[in-house]
Amino acid sequence: MNHPDQFNPEVWPLVVYCLAVFGLIALMLGLSYFLGQKRRDPATDEPFESGIISQGSARLRISVAYYLVAILFIVFDLEAIYLFSWSIAFFETGLLGFIEATVFIVILLVGLIYLWRLGALEWGGRQESLVDRKDHR
Repeated sequence: MNHPDQFNPEVWPLVVYCLAVFGLIALMLGLSYFLGQKRRDPATDEPFESGIISQGSARLRISVAYYLVAILFIVFDLEAIYLFSWSIAFFETGLLGFIEATVFIVILLVGLIYLWRLGALEWGGRQESLVDRKDHR
């Protein structure tokens, strides 16, 4: 057993790796300092985007429907990941795994039908937010 005053030889690769990373960081920062631009123009500190000086507020109102569709995409994308992992272990899971996957798909289909009937998948111009629909019921 190693004593506290002895250095564990299994740690050397980690120490060498950390030193290499810090050395690379120091090298990149040093090169950017010596090779970088030295002069400062009056427009250096002005904010711009694509060479155009911005005008007005940068705050945009984005519809909640955009975020709703993003969350729905994530939920149904995770379904695909689950089904892919299930298909790889198909023979190991047997009939019980098949029944579980079928129940999972049915639950997601019921959720998809609910969202469809609620209008969460509408992309047209007449789409109203789900919050507004709840208020009118």
